Amino acid sequence: MIVLIGPMGSGKTTVGGLVAARLGTAVRDTDHDVEATAGREISEIFVDDGEAAFRALERAAVAEALATHDGVLALGGGAVLDPDTRGLLAGHDVVFLRVGLSDAVKRVGLGTSRPLLLGNVRGRIKALLDERTPIYESVATLVVETDGREPDEIAAEIVAALGARA
Repeated sequence: MIVLIGPMGSGKTTVGGLVAARLGTAVRDTDHDVEATAGREISEIFVDDGEAAFRALERAAVAEALATHDGVLALGGGAVLDPDTRGLLAGHDVVFLRVGLSDAVKRVGLGTSRPLLLGNVRGRIKALLDERTPIYESVATLVVETDGREPDEIAAEIVAALGARA
């Protein structure tokens, strides 16, 4: 299994699909799993139930996916904040898709429905990058730079580095 981590805008879902296609395996996205389980979009969960409720659903979705999926797995940007989740990632190929502030803002957009970005989008993305990057780096077995690169080029790098082990 290859697990993709990184902040919003790093390309986890897009690159995950491309890596899975190159390896002839399935891709799974834990944000989609949370939405399917809850029957609501993540933004609705945040508004209606709060971030703690979302994180509990996310923790369960990640644990279930790590136990049952053996293809490519894209985690939500904040999933690695949970110490239990970080523990479950041990022993897996974990790829941190590093993205800089400028590229992240371009990819996420300023008119976003992402609940953690309400208000000053650029400032919130910078704060999230500053807070989370050391955590991403601590669990990653491979770091791939994404700034100024096409998703297919990033996927090719991941497959070249990890494909034989996937």
